[in-house]
Amino acid sequence: MNADNWFVLGVDLGSTTAKAAVVDRDGELRGADVVQMGAVSPAAVARAIDGALRAAAVSRDEIRWTVSTGYGRKLVPGADRSYTEITCHARGAAALRPGVRLVIDIGGQDSKAIIVDDEGLVDRFAMNDRCASGTGRFFDVLARALEAEIEEVGELALAGSDTLEVSSMCATFAETEVISLLAQGRSKADVAASVHRAVAARTLGLVAQVGRVFPAVMTGGVAKNPAALHYVSQALRHPVELLEQPQIAGAYGAGLLARDEYLGTAAARSERDAAAGEQVAATAAAVTPHCLDCDGVLAQPADAGPVPIELRRSAP
Repeated sequence: MNADNWFVLGVDLGSTTAKAAVVDRDGELRGADVVQMGAVSPAAVARAIDGALRAAAVSRDEIRWTVSTGYGRKLVPGADRSYTEITCHARGAAALRPGVRLVIDIGGQDSKAIIVDDEGLVDRFAMNDRCASGTGRFFDVLARALEAEIEEVGELALAGSDTLEVSSMCATFAETEVISLLAQGRSKADVAASVHRAVAARTLGLVAQVGRVFPAVMTGGVAKNPAALHYVSQALRHPVELLEQPQIAGAYGAGLLARDEYLGTAAARSERDAAAGEQVAATAAAVTPHCLDCDGVLAQPADAGPVPIELRRSAP
């Protein structure tokens, strides 16, 4: 092994996929892999890591540092440090699209709107982690109700009209409502389009909490759905850009943070991430995990943490 040629690893273990990215000493993405899974799985993590190493033509012995992120970040074996997915998606998106200011992350379990500053650091964010509305899991429910493959739902929606009113955005009851609309003779395409429009409206509400700033990108698996991208852009009245590899933004960001950690330059990012983690924990503790009126609107007491969440900065 060449001592001057070293690599680091970023691992993003989500609720439905495991992603891994190999990053070199210059911060370049050398290889990545995405593995679909039914549940948080150590085997899927191992497969994603092996796939990323093969893609980068790098051996495990050449990996100097590993950072984990995502829903199951504490379960990644061999990780030297973990960061929140908020920090990692912001860092990865800023590297994949220099100059980005708004990152909309729609994953399998939750959704987030993140404002990124000039240095690629998280400035403020808002998130929905107690309801499946607008997440990848919600689109899985839609696909099942439409009796379509998840990969077909987006194209189906783009072919339909979005004039139907979809009243329930709760994943628990959305399937029943979709089936009811189909029983009324509504076309699958129209139902799919109308659901996508409703999801985009929910996403707009999340963005409204942090502010509409551009350029904007979407990360996470839902970003690969062309109708989701179209309707979110329409709701924001501004194009949302599609990253070349939106699913690996978090893993790439984790890899870049692993590089910073190894070089000893991660202090500012680490402090900002700690603040994000504290705010997420405080907000989650203040929210009652159930829906009001079964519409996906969460019960939240008056003393709940502030939204949007603006991160503290170091003194100049």
